[in-house]
Amino acid sequence: MSARPVAADATGLAPEESHRLTALEGLAALSLDALSSVAYGPQAIIIVLATAGVAALHYTLPVTIAIVLLLTVLVISYRQVIEAFPTGGGAYAVAKAHLGVRPSLIAAGSLVVDYILNAAVGVSAGVEALTSAFQGLYPDRVWLCLGVLALITGANLWGVAESARLFITPTLLFIVAIFAVIVGGLVRPHPLPYPPGSVSSVPATVGILLLLRAFASGCSALTGVEAIANAVPQFRRPRYRRAQHTEVGLGVILGLMLIGIAIVAEKYHVKPSATTTTLAQLTAASLGHNFAFYAIQVITTVLLALAANTSFGGLPVLASLLATDNFLPHLFFLRADRQVHRYGVGVLAVFAAVLLVVSRGNTQALVPLFAIGVFVGFTLSQAGMVRHWRAQHRPGSTRRAIINGVGALFTTAALAIELISKFTEGAWLVVIVVPLMVLMFSRVHATYQQIGEELRIGQTPPPPRRLKSLVVVPVRGMSLLTEEAISVALSLGDEVVAVTVCYQDEADVRADAHFREQWEEWHPDVPLLTLHSVRRSLGRPVVKYLREVEASDRYHRLVVLIPEVRPGKPWRAILYNQRGFVLEQAIQRWTSNVVICRLRYRLSAVAALAPPTSEPATEQTEPGSRELD
Repeated sequence: MSARPVAADATGLAPEESHRLTALEGLAALSLDALSSVAYGPQAIIIVLATAGVAALHYTLPVTIAIVLLLTVLVISYRQVIEAFPTGGGAYAVAKAHLGVRPSLIAAGSLVVDYILNAAVGVSAGVEALTSAFQGLYPDRVWLCLGVLALITGANLWGVAESARLFITPTLLFIVAIFAVIVGGLVRPHPLPYPPGSVSSVPATVGILLLLRAFASGCSALTGVEAIANAVPQFRRPRYRRAQHTEVGLGVILGLMLIGIAIVAEKYHVKPSATTTTLAQLTAASLGHNFAFYAIQVITTVLLALAANTSFGGLPVLASLLATDNFLPHLFFLRADRQVHRYGVGVLAVFAAVLLVVSRGNTQALVPLFAIGVFVGFTLSQAGMVRHWRAQHRPGSTRRAIINGVGALFTTAALAIELISKFTEGAWLVVIVVPLMVLMFSRVHATYQQIGEELRIGQTPPPPRRLKSLVVVPVRGMSLLTEEAISVALSLGDEVVAVTVCYQDEADVRADAHFREQWEEWHPDVPLLTLHSVRRSLGRPVVKYLREVEASDRYHRLVVLIPEVRPGKPWRAILYNQRGFVLEQAIQRWTSNVVICRLRYRLSAVAALAPPTSEPATEQTEPGSRELD
């Protein structure tokens, strides 16, 4: 019999596909990091070159061309990665398949660090641009950062495709704005002169080390290029084709932006400024200090903040792959109805929030750590793809292997320069964190291996056998809850015993005697055992009894069935005590072979209004006691 086809929605797509990305949505959801980097990548080049004087600024365009060449190699490489590894994972998947487990974990750890940093940097940079325009907001910058991060997190928890659609309009506006600045700068006939005093006009020797430092700083514009390859499963079918189109589109747009900005920056002699960004200077020079100027600054602010969304598209998928391979807890593999890896999104948001609070929303405190991790991934991915093509033995494999090999050399050089030039500025922290993450991945994997061996997962177990069991039901008074618990217990085990805890005060002794009379009148054919307690403790006497039963070796299986009320409305849970929780914690802590079942008796909305009269108002335990509670 053939399977019934999945019903399509109004768009003609299966429900699962409708929550995935098109190429345009992928560009908006996964490319914001790379596209928005034109706001600080060229500026990073200019800042480094300016230390050698005005003459060195003429090298802005050559350095940018070198970066665009590296971008071209990376785009071609990751286009091949997408085809070869359509399940996503990027550098992690490539390294695992062709370099071994340890290099793949290094790639994964590096990308996780970079994704978290990217989210924090994107949010802080956007808020920084906002507080530069509105100085009164500066004291509240940390709260603003957390607010923006919360909005982006909420959008991603809503759904991958849904959040991408929210970002399409600002992404297109930003692309149009940057090309308007470039075109305006190219056609405007009168360049601005050098403003005096900010940069030395004395020519200085421009050495290869300075150019390499400028190249490494400008490579911050390449972060995010790998995000599309990491998130291929997020695209609609044909997944890898759509992802490839998105990767190429990103490379073309970003490359044209970088070269265009470099040309206009050299034409207008733009130099570093403590108060005005390079992009703002170019906008004023190209379009004038008018409405367009302020509009582009606002759009840039929004895009920098939304650039954090690249991390939310890439890291949850990477975490899902790591969880599938038993290197992260399996909950990272779970997805919500809208194909959202909610645990990956949540963990990313928490760590990004911690970085924003620790750095107090200061982008410059985070930038030295930025881009190092992604170049580790670039290098391992390129090296892995070389081995991939060498093993293919098909036409074109040699040419592709050469492309990846050249890319590996370039990214290795860039990584070395990044580490050396930024080591004392905070890059040393990445050198420590990444190995710690690799150690964590290894420990998680070892734990899963141990669990698998103990459970003999995948092996045929011995034949099931019926074991003699005792079901213990803690009760407090006569009610429908007690009747339901006893009925369920009788269906679970060979023998059932009800236990009630009696304290030493006179009122409780009388209540216990009355309860026993009711029990005898009810006559459920289940014995009722009274456990006496000197202290007003619920868990201690029950655990003591369970230990005695365990020591007797009369039963192979000991089950505790804890009956409790489940109110008709969630907020009414605070009206009831937590006897079930107290018992469960005590039994789990102080017994070794007891099965705990919690029977939740659901109340209707009307019945929930009447509080149970047979339960005590409070339960007290001795504060600070190390004994059973």
